[in-house]
Amino acid sequence: MGGEHEMVAPVFVYKGEALAGYGFGSQHPFGQDRHDAFQSMLAQSAFAGTVTFALPRKASADELALFHTADYINFVSRMSAAGTGYLDAGDTPAYPGIFNSASFVAGTTLAAVDAVMSGEARRAFVPIAGLHHAARDRAAGFCVFNDCGIAIEYLRHRHNLRRIAYVDIDAHHGDGVFYGFVNDPDLLFADIHEDGRYLYPGTGAADETGLGPAVGTKLNLPLPPGAGDAEFDVAWQEVMGYVDAAAPQFIILQCGADSIAGDPITHLRFSEESHARAARDLCALADRHCCGRVVATGGGGYNRDNLARAWTRVVGALVESRQAGT
Repeated sequence: MGGEHEMVAPVFVYKGEALAGYGFGSQHPFGQDRHDAFQSMLAQSAFAGTVTFALPRKASADELALFHTADYINFVSRMSAAGTGYLDAGDTPAYPGIFNSASFVAGTTLAAVDAVMSGEARRAFVPIAGLHHAARDRAAGFCVFNDCGIAIEYLRHRHNLRRIAYVDIDAHHGDGVFYGFVNDPDLLFADIHEDGRYLYPGTGAADETGLGPAVGTKLNLPLPPGAGDAEFDVAWQEVMGYVDAAAPQFIILQCGADSIAGDPITHLRFSEESHARAARDLCALADRHCCGRVVATGGGGYNRDNLARAWTRVVGALVESRQAGT
């Protein structure tokens, strides 16, 4: 077994038309060009040849039902067939085939989970994913099926894990995940976001720390509009201490790029270095506590150059860290 320590599983990056197809048209902030904007920049990066590209897969109805209610899944199916109207109050259009597209987002995140759990991948990144606003029973904020919430339930039902850390640096509060597990002390939730008094969805105040048996187990860190890397660094130290102390069995990172300066619909001013740092530091904690298990999802981001740079830096951090702990 002399070469054992030289064999390091690759970083998986998910790529394909089925994943790129989730979006709401060229006039919508969440257009279907986001996938290719990222993939084009990744292809020009110094480490493009070191990642392994993996194909999307579709979630089954039973997998969707791990997080979502049957009534809601059926509602999305009916609206997708009709192909008109909205799935929520007006942010998330019901275009023809949206059920299929959203099922591929959810299934691809589950494929990433399986690849990391099996050891086939050291880490994994899913660019069109991290749909953190969808609730168990409704769509919200461009999000149809909450792939992060489904992945958390999947890790428990399929892989028998309990203590899962969900870390979110998207400008918007990950309310679908937070309230979906608000009573669950084993879902470790840390979210740095723009203060809800200034940005959708208006939630995620610092005193929202969980309910019932989960009181004190959730960490919400709202930042004021205009906050940049310096403010992120202070909040990030708190996140790191929280995740390290919690010793999770798996880490999910939602690294929305709408927290970067110049996004058209938010007001934070991070640089992509904050995203790289988040990925790098969480990989180090994963190597310490949970066999290196990290899946990162793209989340929001509506300035195409920003998301391409941020997500490419995240993948770079996953690649650079993959030797650790082997």
